[in-house]
Amino acid sequence: MTRVGYGAMQLDRLHRDRAAAVKVVRRAVELGVDHIDTAQFYGTGFSNEVIREALGATDDVVIVSKVGRDPDAPGLNPIRLAQRPEQLRASVLQNLDALGLDCIPVVNLRRLDVGRFTGAPSDQIVDVDDQLAEMVAMRDEGLIGAIGLSTVTADILCQAIPAGIVCVQNAYSLTDRVDEALVELCRAEGIAWVPYFPLGGAFAGARKVTDEPTVQATAAELGVTAAQVGLAWLLRHSPNTLLIPGTSSIEHLEANMAAGSVTLTDEMMGQLQAVSS
Repeated sequence: MTRVGYGAMQLDRLHRDRAAAVKVVRRAVELGVDHIDTAQFYGTGFSNEVIREALGATDDVVIVSKVGRDPDAPGLNPIRLAQRPEQLRASVLQNLDALGLDCIPVVNLRRLDVGRFTGAPSDQIVDVDDQLAEMVAMRDEGLIGAIGLSTVTADILCQAIPAGIVCVQNAYSLTDRVDEALVELCRAEGIAWVPYFPLGGAFAGARKVTDEPTVQATAAELGVTAAQVGLAWLLRHSPNTLLIPGTSSIEHLEANMAAGSVTLTDEMMGQLQAVSS
């Protein structure tokens, strides 16, 4: 599998230009992308619909979707939690319908173990074993091919490993290495580590990898962008890392894919590792 894939969340920026959105996905495939990360709550189904339109029967692309949140009515936060087992199943069925698939190759269970979920309704606090039982049942039925996890702790991953976990998605970057122990656990267990927000700065006040002087100096030395250095560091830092940088721009897409060819020397890696997290 190509280590740099594509994240479809930002396709919704092209909601009024569907043809342009389709072109972004097609260009990703042309550049060698063979895994695309999506969800039904990305653009209230828009991303899934675009992927369905863009991909042909001969495209060898692994679709990775996620459940645990669902699209909601338009508003400031048009997403609602959907953690209960029956909601997970309903979400998988919605994804299948929107993507036009009989089976989704990988589905990530997005939990509430880390992140901004303080005050979640009591009916949305669900034991991972109950959720995994439903995910395994859907895998046995052929609705999904494999199970991943998202926004989880190392303890939850350890609890889930017997169910057969193929990947973990958590926020992680050069400037946010809180989950370093989880990265190591995934590597030891042969589980793909798929960081989202790979360049940091996702929320107000969060540090951006591209603003770090060491990153900028390394980029200047190599003649590449700071973003490419940040992505290349992730790939070099852990061999089980797969990237899913998202964009609605073909130019940025091409730059993200080129990051897979950026070579960081041992000295550069040491300097980057010294950046505080």
